[in-house]
Amino acid sequence: MSTPRRIDAHHHLWDLSARPQDWLDGLEPIRRDFGLADLNAVTGPAGIDATVLVQVLNDLDETAEFLAVAGKSDLIKGVVGWVDLTAPDVADQLDRLRSGPGGDRLVGIRHLVEPEPDPDWLMRPDVLSGLRAVRDAGLVYDVLTRPHQLPAALVAVRAVPDMVFVLDHLSKPGIAGGVLEPWATHLAALAAEPNVVAKVSGLVTEAGPQWTVDDLRPPVDVALEAFGPDRLMAGSDWPVCLLAASYDEVFDAASQLVAGLSSAERDQVLGGTADRVYRVGER
Repeated sequence: MSTPRRIDAHHHLWDLSARPQDWLDGLEPIRRDFGLADLNAVTGPAGIDATVLVQVLNDLDETAEFLAVAGKSDLIKGVVGWVDLTAPDVADQLDRLRSGPGGDRLVGIRHLVEPEPDPDWLMRPDVLSGLRAVRDAGLVYDVLTRPHQLPAALVAVRAVPDMVFVLDHLSKPGIAGGVLEPWATHLAALAAEPNVVAKVSGLVTEAGPQWTVDDLRPPVDVALEAFGPDRLMAGSDWPVCLLAASYDEVFDAASQLVAGLSSAERDQVLGGTADRVYRVGER
């Protein structure tokens, strides 16, 4: 299969009747169902050729449902799902997911580390054991953290050096307040590890509804300097992004933020990195 030209490396779906989303309380603009038809409606006009669907809840059943949806879709080429990394049977959980409908679309695993009260959660021995099982299954691990959790993420990355870690949303830098330290220092330390890539995603919601491209430029420039274009990938974080921007606006901003790069470098950020990391072209 030829490599897709443009890939949305990070989006979600949810059906409130099937699976309640308590975290949506108070977020009325996105407190409704978002399904495959909604995704198709926004990706087509934006010129997106393929997507990666990312877990919303720490729930095995949700992951199984996402895989089944992806298996019937020509657009969703990969699913980053969830397993209980602290359990002793991570390998069995992964086998069950892969043996179900759409199981071949499982490309990675993520846990919602951001709300964990322990800032060192990623350093726990049981979690590191679970991460090694994910590695043994040939999958990547998406890291969802806030800046204060990046030191623990660095420990995990170094503990499993032969697995690719994908940092979601650049670990949510303080764009709205214009405070990039100590985030920038932690990010550079993480980027120094060759098994880490990162997503330019989720930034419009961190910046707030009155964001401009210039607001997003400082953290993206930091990330470009730290990772380089071949280790960055663009994602919409749709439908969460709708709290601050439309789908088209997110990718328009991404295009503007990489406009100063060469054509080959732009292609890496807007599709090539995601294709390589998640093996999108194999599906």
